[in-house]
Amino acid sequence: MKRKFIALMSILLLAAFAVQAAAAELYPGENALLQKAKKEKGLNSYDTGPTWANWQGLFDAFKARYGINITYNDLGSGATVVRLEKEKNNPQADTAYYFMPFGALAKEKGVTQPFKPVNFEKIPPVLKDKEGHWFCIHKGTVVFVVNKRLVKESPKSWKDLLDKKYAKSVVYLDPRTTGIGYAIVIAAAYANGGSIIDLSKGVDYLAALQKAGNVRMIEKTTEYDKFLKGEIPIWITYDWNAYRAKYIANLGDAVEIILPKDGTITAPYAISMAKGAPNPNTAKLWLNFILSEEGQGIFAKGFVRPILPGVKLPPEVAGKFLPASEYERAYDVDWVLAQKVQEDAAKMWGRRVLGE
Repeated sequence: MKRKFIALMSILLLAAFAVQAAAAELYPGENALLQKAKKEKGLNSYDTGPTWANWQGLFDAFKARYGINITYNDLGSGATVVRLEKEKNNPQADTAYYFMPFGALAKEKGVTQPFKPVNFEKIPPVLKDKEGHWFCIHKGTVVFVVNKRLVKESPKSWKDLLDKKYAKSVVYLDPRTTGIGYAIVIAAAYANGGSIIDLSKGVDYLAALQKAGNVRMIEKTTEYDKFLKGEIPIWITYDWNAYRAKYIANLGDAVEIILPKDGTITAPYAISMAKGAPNPNTAKLWLNFILSEEGQGIFAKGFVRPILPGVKLPPEVAGKFLPASEYERAYDVDWVLAQKVQEDAAKMWGRRVLGE
């Protein structure tokens, strides 16, 4: 009798654990996919450097949840596509991450395969390939970052930046050589009634800013350290750099983050499942995790805005982001189209802004 009772209790406990495990799934079928992934050899993740976009946080959480090791590299978007091409006949990557337009390029080169992860339908159409060859997972937004020790009254709009009180105050990156620099041209265009197919309005605005004498410097490389040292009064950059300066570098109230009231744009980053991925089930598990509510929240902990609308932010950072209502002024532009007109826009900027 005692043995029967123990056996019955064991069955009940196992059933309870099974129910609990099922309830704890991030999405239906997670546990079944995990069992397939465990038969593979880990994950090869291209261009996910651990210090960028809180990838280290994603790595740690994935390892803790599934017990699967991740091998990564940090190549840069263009180099990642080149590497995938070179390995086309002997694929090594399971997934590849890049600035959004390079996802479209990777598909064009035939080095991706379609996969639609969980929450794929929630990603805005302009931020994904309809077949799932690439899809965006987080984004930055062009903002003004103001050093309040140097600037008493912060500009609230692109129009405000033209005021003479901001003489020799504004710093941004060169749009001919950097993605953020080009994003600033596009943001200025949208704020002044332009669009991807009419970037002249953005270039003309930046030319006016230059002529007004308000541009302190146009940099070739990142200005983050210079801003921290107090060398930049007003910095036009992505919001995650601003949050890092304010909260991670602990500048606190010395930093004000302005999402211009006359509009701005977002700059999204995408990921793909590599064609011929040697560990396909692990790749799917990884991509699902990234697009789950938990994965999206981990990006937010690094002050990188999740791609999914309405994601509940972790409590430790929820009150530190600008209100969601302010981000409604940020356009999600077609970066695939933007990439096609970048060369012409860069030349136009050089002529009209620098007179070259």
